[in-house]
Amino acid sequence: MTDAITNRINRIKAGNDPQCLGRMQTGYAILSNQQPLAGCCMLLPDLPKELLTDSGCGPTPAHLNDLPSAARTAFLSDVATLGDAVIAATGCERLNYLMLCNQVPVLHAHVVPRFTDEDPEKRMMDPFAAYDFAGARRADALGEDEALFARLKKALGL
Repeated sequence: MTDAITNRINRIKAGNDPQCLGRMQTGYAILSNQQPLAGCCMLLPDLPKELLTDSGCGPTPAHLNDLPSAARTAFLSDVATLGDAVIAATGCERLNYLMLCNQVPVLHAHVVPRFTDEDPEKRMMDPFAAYDFAGARRADALGEDEALFARLKKALGL
């Protein structure tokens, strides 16, 4: 049985994921399915073999710490680059970066924009505690989020 992250990566590779922004060095940048705050994105791992030499882990590792140093550096660099794109595309004040890997034990990173016009109490909280991600509106790169999606792709150079 595969997990949600691996299933999503397989859909992306099959060309069946309209929320995929594109391929980065260490995986796929996507517009998150849930959008409690406009511009929530994720990086899903699909690490090249040359970064995994002698690590014993596959292209979708369970934890950041499973990766050899060069792969860690590259993955974190891609996460920061995705964050730069979210800032450029949304005009957010700051970002929250999360790599929880608790519910789905496969490495993946969330990039969540935070805005000055958020409720002040929620703004100070972990976004997963402050917002109902499961109940949030679904992303729609071909509809409501089309302009945001285009800005993200442009900022990523994809």
